Amino acid sequence: MFTRRDHLDSLAIGLMLLLCFLWGFQQITIKIANAGVSPLMQAGIRSFIAVIALSIWMYARNIRPFQKDGTLIPGIISGLLFAIEFIFMYWGLTYTSASRAVIFVYLAPFVVALGIHWFIPNEKLNRIQVIGMILAFTGIIIAFGEGFTVLSGKEWIGDLACVFTAIFWGATTVLVRASKLISIEPSRVLYYQLLVSAVLLLPLSLLLGESGITHISPQILASLAFQGLIVAFASYLTWFWLIAHYPAARLSAYTFFTPLFGVLCGVFFLNEKFTAGVVVALVLVTIGIYLVNLKSVKLRKL
Repeated sequence: MFTRRDHLDSLAIGLMLLLCFLWGFQQITIKIANAGVSPLMQAGIRSFIAVIALSIWMYARNIRPFQKDGTLIPGIISGLLFAIEFIFMYWGLTYTSASRAVIFVYLAPFVVALGIHWFIPNEKLNRIQVIGMILAFTGIIIAFGEGFTVLSGKEWIGDLACVFTAIFWGATTVLVRASKLISIEPSRVLYYQLLVSAVLLLPLSLLLGESGITHISPQILASLAFQGLIVAFASYLTWFWLIAHYPAARLSAYTFFTPLFGVLCGVFFLNEKFTAGVVVALVLVTIGIYLVNLKSVKLRKL
């Protein structure tokens, strides 16, 4: 059994900030790889690389991925949710802009908070913490809201797909936290998700008529390696370890930093435009997450 904590300590906060940076930087590598690999194919390759690395890691630690402990069914379901999340995300981006997509995808922390409220009452957020979530989400809207000024008529299709992305992302987190998956090795939880997504996403890319792999370069190979080894393997393994030890809703609130780190990475690595809205967003997200993670003793004084 894992030692559960009722608040985030400095280790959890530091790891979450690192994860958010890596997930934000992944946006840069996806843009680079898009020059030669179609979106779903890219996601499938990422899962395939990661499941191989994870298999080696688990073998070295003598961890069997499949055991008779009642986790097979929830494990497969979590893998399906994980795969469907990316299907909706990539499909949605064909109809709507990236800035609009960010706003709808980052409804996911609210899905987690709502799911935790229903299934894990002792981890539910109080009023001040909900205000913090809303404040952080407001920061995301300020940073990316300009994407709503240009409409072509079909954005609502992509927007709806991104809402479903948020629902499946949040549902995956809640399922892991509320089922038997929370009591097993984090590597086994991740194995279910990577294996199912690799099996589904690669053939689905071909069935949908994606262009697949059209060009390969050292930069594209490095981008795919980063997505597979650093993000899908190392960072997701860390994420599931965190979920096993800390309150899921509070951890999920930190993901609001991810798109902002993505913007900052775009500024530094791709010379993209830096706006005052990003500064305001960073301030609001920081304040909001601070409120989400106020300890209960402080909340009683408010």
